[in-house]
Amino acid sequence: MIPAENIRDWRGRPVVDVEETKIGTLEAVYVDTLGDEAVFVTVKLSSLFGKARLVFAPLKGAVVTPEHLKVAFPRDLVREAPGIDTDGELHAADEPGVFTHYGFEYRTGSLGERRLARR
Repeated sequence: MIPAENIRDWRGRPVVDVEETKIGTLEAVYVDTLGDEAVFVTVKLSSLFGKARLVFAPLKGAVVTPEHLKVAFPRDLVREAPGIDTDGELHAADEPGVFTHYGFEYRTGSLGERRLARR
C-alpha cells in the first residue's frame, strides 16, 4: 500500500482508472484507523453544471506515476461510488457503503470505532 505521507503530496493531480482514462483529481486521503494506513482517496468530479463532488476510490492496487495516480478500478465504478460534497464530510452511517461498493468487508474496531479518518 502507498504510505499516507507520500500520497498526500499528490493532491490536485489527476486520478486515472485501469485503462488510464481520467476520473478526476485527487482531493484527500483517508486512512484506516485500525492501522493508520492509507486505504481510500477522494476524487473530485466536476459536473456539466459546475457543481463538483467527491467520490471515494480505493488505494488497493493503486500505482503512483510521475503523471498521475492510477487506481485499479474502472472509471464508471469509481464515478458511481459513494461520495460527499466538496465541503462535506463522511458520516459514520455512510462509511460501510464505501467499503461494500468495492466489495470490501466492513467491520468497525473492537469498540465500535469508525474505520476511516481524513488525513
